[in-house]
Amino acid sequence: MELISKIHEMARQAGKTIVLPEGNEERNLRAADHVLKENIASLILLGNKEEILGKAATYGLQNMEKATIIDPKDHPQKEYYARMLADIRKKKGMTFDEAIKLVEEPLYLSTLLIKDGKADGEVSGAEHATGDVLRPAFQIIKTLPGVSAVSGAFIMILKDKNFGTDGVMVFADCAVNPDPSVRELAEIAVESAKTAKNIAGIEPLVAMLSFSTKGSAKHEKVDKVVEAMAIAKEMNPSLQIDGELQADAAIIEAIGQKKAPGSAIAGKANVLVFPSLESGNIAYKLVQRLAGAEAVGPVLQGLAAPINDLSRGCSVDDIVNMIAITANQANGLYGDK
Repeated sequence: MELISKIHEMARQAGKTIVLPEGNEERNLRAADHVLKENIASLILLGNKEEILGKAATYGLQNMEKATIIDPKDHPQKEYYARMLADIRKKKGMTFDEAIKLVEEPLYLSTLLIKDGKADGEVSGAEHATGDVLRPAFQIIKTLPGVSAVSGAFIMILKDKNFGTDGVMVFADCAVNPDPSVRELAEIAVESAKTAKNIAGIEPLVAMLSFSTKGSAKHEKVDKVVEAMAIAKEMNPSLQIDGELQADAAIIEAIGQKKAPGSAIAGKANVLVFPSLESGNIAYKLVQRLAGAEAVGPVLQGLAAPINDLSRGCSVDDIVNMIAITANQANGLYGDK
């Protein structure tokens, strides 16, 4: 089964509820109609109900009656969520009057719905900047226990099936942390393995990349990768991980056997953890453009609930796929909650 179809089927079986804060935006509406038609996830759309249904009718969408529509400015639980937000942010001095204004903002209400267990995840960003999407997420949802860094992974679908697992790989961090600390690099490795398993459906074999393989070069940047790998193993002793490895040693078996004999990862890696954002971002774009790979993401990792940020140039298909990915993240984080 093609990976994207597999991701959709996994989401269908997960039975999760995803909230779309940009509920009256055309691409979101078209994506929502498809998701509801195919039963990929249950949906909550935020926005004026009359406006949403009016636009849906104009676009010829026929499945919107299956969605839950909440108007952030006018709904019965507005004060309830304002009290919740004020309580969460009371150490920062937030008052009820300040909170009541913020819960009228869809990006804040969406995270509160997740916090309250009414939704399992959020997909946004078609009309909002990344900072606007992540700000309420950091304030309300926060990160997973033991995780300090949020990172962004891409699922790379390669034409050459000899790489990764049948052509599927995960690259991280390609979107968030310019220069991760040793601890953050370890967290990225652990969370990227979860992404590989929960979304791509592959058994993660993690390579911590560097310009050195097993001591072939000496530098503090190499030491950082080695230390991060050791911490990642402490965080998850069952994690299949190795490093430091050069990229060719990580993905080409003959080179891996030569440069890192005895390594269970060298030459077989399907999760590549880059030492910095610049290297990760450059690498995924080169592979995408030069090898014709499909890059799915970025998938945000490390939050206590899945909140994913779309590109403002995203397509309807991008939104559909991210809704399915978010549902699978929620399933991986919480199982049969």
